Amino acid sequence: MKVVLFCGGRGTRMRSEIPGGDLPKPMQLVGPRPLVWHVMRYYAHFGHKEFILCLGYGAQHIKDFFLGYRETASNDFVLRDGRVELLSTDISGWSISLVDTGVDSPIGERLRRVRDHLDGEEMFLANYADVLTDAPLTDMIRRFTAADAGASMMVVPPTNTFHVVDVTEANVVGSITPVSAMPLWVNGGFFVLRQEVFDHIPENGDLVADGCAELAKRGRLLAYRHRGYWRPSDTVNQRLELDRSWERGERPWALWEA
Repeated sequence: MKVVLFCGGRGTRMRSEIPGGDLPKPMQLVGPRPLVWHVMRYYAHFGHKEFILCLGYGAQHIKDFFLGYRETASNDFVLRDGRVELLSTDISGWSISLVDTGVDSPIGERLRRVRDHLDGEEMFLANYADVLTDAPLTDMIRRFTAADAGASMMVVPPTNTFHVVDVTEANVVGSITPVSAMPLWVNGGFFVLRQEVFDHIPENGDLVADGCAELAKRGRLLAYRHRGYWRPSDTVNQRLELDRSWERGERPWALWEA
């Protein structure tokens, strides 16, 4: 199944806080490799190795990374008579289409601009390319395949540390509840989609606010609840925590290492 990755966002909150901030967010490092590499390894682990990268801001950084890809950066090898013999490989068998989808295009428009690359695909996968998880992708796809739905969105509990305060008319606090303990779910950024989604994304539209919202109105949007490991990287602190986790050897998302 083909995988569409949205790699063209500016990542403004992250760029303004770190050196080399002109990099697109999916190219920020976690361990020796950028975020987008970790996301791609996740999909490849489940056998999905045909990738369509929707490029925009900082496109050349992503192109240069794959054009000059060095397997030796994350694989053991033998140097024999001046030649490198890899003992393992990262991207063997991968197909990567790098497509310019506009510097300022919304996510939905980026998807529209790679539609030709999805001809003949009844279903396909999509992702923001900056979120890491240990979610069982095969089960996500199986449930969607069995359902009569136009799209599936992985949803996760909120991860922020705010508290919800219940206040009476007399301004007395009745209860204080962590947001993470509330019966709330947020968009986890992992999608399984049918071609039907294109019917509901207008020009310069959004995948979630337009496409998924319209499917939800029609009872055609499926939720996949995941309570396991899920980490976004919207800010420099979140990305640095992922990097520290990698260095500690705590990599729940790296299912390919199991």
